[in-house]
Amino acid sequence: MKFLSLLFLIVCIYSCSDKQTAVLNTETFEIIGCGDENVVVFDKVKSNKDSLVKVWEWKASISEGLPKEYHAYFNTTDDCKPVGEDQFLITSSSGGVALVNRKDKKTVFYAHVPNAHSADFLPGGRIVVALSTAENGNAIRLYDVNQSDEILYSDSLYSGHGAVWDEEKNSLFALGFDQLREYKLADWESAQPKLEKVNEWEIPDESGHDLFLTSDRRLLLTTTNSVWQFDISTSIFTPFAPLEGMEHVKSVNFNAETEALVYTKGEISWWTHHIYFVNPKDTLEVNDMKLYKVRVL
Repeated sequence: MKFLSLLFLIVCIYSCSDKQTAVLNTETFEIIGCGDENVVVFDKVKSNKDSLVKVWEWKASISEGLPKEYHAYFNTTDDCKPVGEDQFLITSSSGGVALVNRKDKKTVFYAHVPNAHSADFLPGGRIVVALSTAENGNAIRLYDVNQSDEILYSDSLYSGHGAVWDEEKNSLFALGFDQLREYKLADWESAQPKLEKVNEWEIPDESGHDLFLTSDRRLLLTTTNSVWQFDISTSIFTPFAPLEGMEHVKSVNFNAETEALVYTKGEISWWTHHIYFVNPKDTLEVNDMKLYKVRVL
């Protein structure tokens, strides 16, 4: 019964302009995980600590539409966000970003992006990517889904790790090593769109990592030593109580209404074999990949 109750608990909202979808599925509960060269969807309802049920798997080498010379850019996948119900936005620290169809696993957009650590889908078919430390990295970059590997705009951001589009505020939030930034869309209908920085805050710890927008207008951000929440209306950082003081959290997913929580943390260097659940409490073991982040579908 715990699993059935959990189906009603987690609502994961990803703002994707016209592709925005709020998912509340009473028959399936899926977790998307990435690490190594893999992106995998697990059926949480049918899985348990001793047995995982995979319902979908992606590797660059099997994806139609992704040129062979780009395959190596996806050797270390590090984020895997749903775009609506039928696509995934995948980034890799090996230097790639791709928008992939779930049904046929075809890549419909790709780019070489040094040390890409996260991305999000913006209005008008645009994609923003956060780049961490690398030659030609330390930035956020803007692309158009219809123009693979063509940079539309770039702004410097040291150790870029998080990118989240807030549809309600029409703002992009980007997370770097010691900064949280807010950007607005500029010249968006032109052939040369821009991201205009309008706010910048110093985060309360070093090494910003994951960034997640909750339904009650908070940004959750993970750092080296803890997990924090940022109230968008007041611009105030406070500890995120459920994970306060937890080190090296790599991904966080939270439902503000039910307090259901799903996260990963670096336990073997930067990776783990575990997915952790709170409300209700549970753990899944993923022993056949170096798991980095998970997202909830």
